[in-house]
Amino acid sequence: MADAEPVSAKSREESDRRNKITIAADPWCPHNCDAGADREGYMIDIAREAFALAELDIVYVNMSWARALQQASDGYIDAVVGAFVGDAPEFVFPDEPTGYSQIFLYTHPDSSWTWQGAESLRHQTLLAINGYSYSPELDNYITAHQNNPEQVWIISGPSPLDRAIELLHQGRSDVFPEDRHVMTWELNLLGQRNALRVAGQLKKAPVYIAFSPANPAASELASLLSEGTRKLQRSGRLEQILARYGLSWSN
Repeated sequence: MADAEPVSAKSREESDRRNKITIAADPWCPHNCDAGADREGYMIDIAREAFALAELDIVYVNMSWARALQQASDGYIDAVVGAFVGDAPEFVFPDEPTGYSQIFLYTHPDSSWTWQGAESLRHQTLLAINGYSYSPELDNYITAHQNNPEQVWIISGPSPLDRAIELLHQGRSDVFPEDRHVMTWELNLLGQRNALRVAGQLKKAPVYIAFSPANPAASELASLLSEGTRKLQRSGRLEQILARYGLSWSN
């Protein structure tokens, strides 16, 4: 019998690519944190262990949220992490969420404004991060007023959350929507001198790892993630992962 042909370097590279899933987003800790950190975020931890059950490895990288969405949409990366359905409705979403989020509305500590629906924002400057989805009502408001910076100010860059906190404290903007766990995490890092006031809250919503519509394996990857997440939940391992970040899905 003839000897098997040696595997070329190119073939090995293609095989490695097939066994790896590249996921990207800007840091949104504790959901997803800095790539390579000791704690990369509970959604990344869950994804790593869920895909490991299918012998797939995760490559997690940080980039701006708008760029991550574009890179995934174009097929250069496989998925984004920390997505609401409204962020990328054309993407492929798993049946099982990988996390949960609740958006709070934050103001300067001296403000007396309270959230009473989008209409209550009429005389406020709302900060929003480029490419983010918050809720159908708030997203519609942002779309309608995004060309008027006195009503909606879109920010971006490598550290948009830090910039938003600074702008609120400087009085250059009035209201900023952000996930409560993310804001708590960041304010704890910055210290109490940066405390902000909660002026309202939106409904709790699931967040996902959403897969590129340009990837023909997207539906299969979404199914594998859902299956793995359910296994981790049944075994109790999922709650152990959340506990590393001081979280629980029961609250």
